[in-house]
Amino acid sequence: MTAHANSLTARVKDRNAASGSTMTLPAHDLRVFLDGLGRLGYNVDALLAAAGLQHADLENPDARIPCGAYGAVFTRACQERFTPNLALELARVTPLGAWPLIDYIVVTADTVEAGVRQLARYIRITGAPFSIDVRDDLEPIRVEMTTRISPFAIEFDAALMVLHFRNETDGPFAAALSFQHALDDAAEFARILGCPVNPNATWSGISVPLQTWRLPLRRRDPVLRQVLEGHANELLARVSSRTGLALEVQRALAPRVAGGDTSIESIGREFGTSPRTLQRRLAGEGVSYQKLLDDARKAAAGRFVAESRLAIGEIAYLLGYSEAAPFHRAFKRWYGRTPETFRKNASHLLEI
Repeated sequence: MTAHANSLTARVKDRNAASGSTMTLPAHDLRVFLDGLGRLGYNVDALLAAAGLQHADLENPDARIPCGAYGAVFTRACQERFTPNLALELARVTPLGAWPLIDYIVVTADTVEAGVRQLARYIRITGAPFSIDVRDDLEPIRVEMTTRISPFAIEFDAALMVLHFRNETDGPFAAALSFQHALDDAAEFARILGCPVNPNATWSGISVPLQTWRLPLRRRDPVLRQVLEGHANELLARVSSRTGLALEVQRALAPRVAGGDTSIESIGREFGTSPRTLQRRLAGEGVSYQKLLDDARKAAAGRFVAESRLAIGEIAYLLGYSEAAPFHRAFKRWYGRTPETFRKNASHLLEI
């Protein structure tokens, strides 16, 4: 493997691996990357096999994948063929709507500023490995992107923002990109995006002139945006600010609620502890195991009802309900409406 390829996989892999932490990332993100790698001519089946994964592992929208699997996929891709600025190339072939809710809640905003602020507010819904902070006390405005584990994600998402906003604005979109790390080819990165790119900078993100900040977006739609915000706020409300063990248990439960083993005994074995000790440690963080399980079921129910074509009864069975009636009662308790009404409202998103 070339030195460039080693640099790429280092930008993808978990920086905390050396400390033994078990970090995970959304399975949906890996599916988007694999779709893009397929469009770029890579052998997707071989990439999955290198990570010890199957296509079915990426189908659950709530699933999490160990960071090591991401590293294995991109290591195998580099062995197959090295592509300079791979994050940029993936951004170029990733369509609007790859993250349906987030993408359309941004582009239906009134202006670039409003769209960026929507992204900064709702990015946690996706489980993205970075945060966004808007510095409007500076000129040009800074959209700062911070990550602990994946500089590659910063490259990809910064490029994707520039590409999408350039297509969605009523007027010329101007910006400059900064990265705290080195790039494979900064000059080519700048040429393709048509804007200045500064590697090895003191911060990472996008600089936006005030004139661009105020540009209107061509798909601005307050009615549709209100529908999307309602759905996003419901999801955001259950994406907790939990940390520590509670967060890791929450993530472990997410892929299990659809037909898996959600018993505290099973989760305890995964974390190498007894059910009683697990309960005690969670109580110390101010949450119960049952609350985490209920939140996981709520999240999965909302996703399946809104985004899948499964019948409501099938979703109920998938989530462990022997009959539809108890599921209906639970869903109404969670979301304040029936699954049928929730699905009807969410259909605005799916029809875009």
